[in-house]
Amino acid sequence: MPGTTDSPVPDDAVVAYRRPAEGLPPVTDTPAALAHAAAALAAGTGPIAVDAERASGFRYGQDAYLVQLRRQGAGTVLIDPLGAGDMSALASVLDGPEWVLHAADQDLPCLAALGLRASSLFDTELAARLLGRAHVGLGAVIEETLGLRLAKDHAAADWSTRPLPESWLTYAALDVELLLPLRAALAQELEASGKAEWAAQEFEHERVRPQRPPRVDPWRRTPRSGRAVRTPRSLAVLRELWTAREELARELDVTPSKVLPHRALVAAAVAQPSSRRRLASIREFSSRSARQHQELWWRAVERALSLPEDQLPPLHAPLAPGELPQPRSWARHHPESAAVLERVRGTVRARAEELRVPHELLLGTDAQRHLSWDVGEALALGEHVDVSVAAVSARLEALGARPWQVEQAAGPLSAALS
Repeated sequence: MPGTTDSPVPDDAVVAYRRPAEGLPPVTDTPAALAHAAAALAAGTGPIAVDAERASGFRYGQDAYLVQLRRQGAGTVLIDPLGAGDMSALASVLDGPEWVLHAADQDLPCLAALGLRASSLFDTELAARLLGRAHVGLGAVIEETLGLRLAKDHAAADWSTRPLPESWLTYAALDVELLLPLRAALAQELEASGKAEWAAQEFEHERVRPQRPPRVDPWRRTPRSGRAVRTPRSLAVLRELWTAREELARELDVTPSKVLPHRALVAAAVAQPSSRRRLASIREFSSRSARQHQELWWRAVERALSLPEDQLPPLHAPLAPGELPQPRSWARHHPESAAVLERVRGTVRARAEELRVPHELLLGTDAQRHLSWDVGEALALGEHVDVSVAAVSARLEALGARPWQVEQAAGPLSAALS
């Protein structure tokens, strides 16, 4: 019997699972090998376990450098996108069967970039969250459900490395080895708990959700810049250096922080060096990698220092269309909305506890904020606000809430806001 949320497999009963049961398959890294793998997968039956490995922290962007697939009757396939060639035949095979992934939102974009798209999916992480699991990482869910312990040694590896070491490939194969039996066990528990339809709605929402639009002024999110960079001129230095670093990182295909550390951008923004020599004297610019592109960094600083006052960035980031001010400022500038937000948050948390789901899964934080803002700002203007169940339901639907979320949250929120 598989373990469940209330009765997980005891720790002393968990068994190490170190090698793929059928052995480590060869890497599919030629067009001929890919055609053979696609045919094998097409001849298999049932859903397909899917995973992808990226080189986050090493390469620019989020490209997939290894794709792992497994299907009943076909076994495990490890695909190297750099050598396998055109993916259209594989895409045809994958367009139809259900995909089983863990944390699908992390892998769907890089798979879509290869032309691989799901027509339906089952996300084992989302299922575990809906079931109220305290630990939702793949290793933990497999241990508690199937009683098997995977080695998780290479999650942060540079998957653009070639050739890939055998130990890395073993890790990658194991990531899909147990997804199909895990899916079966979690689906059974979802059905028993009355949450199967909730899960289906969440999986479909995840599948069709568009990519988030680019952030406004992403350079403002440079780590540790918020408290240190406090003037328009220093913000301009930060912006120009960030932009120069981003362009160079894209050209070199290296993650930006390896081209120039975040702390160097912040240090230069604070110091506002007035010459090449002063920029070079900043400790964070003394490394070999920083000195290698010293002239590029200086030109960025020089551009920022020469900007007229009316072209300097404002101290506070402009809001994107539909974006709200940060809730931490509401108590001071929008007290009615702040008060409503407290009631909304408390109500959602209480209802989520009753349902044994994370509060942000019952109703997303963005939806909670927008509902609170709409009601609070209307109250501030002295307007009548309809907070009937029907009205709250309509507003939640407009904010993108799924039917199960509306059904479970609209009534309690209507009562709390009345």
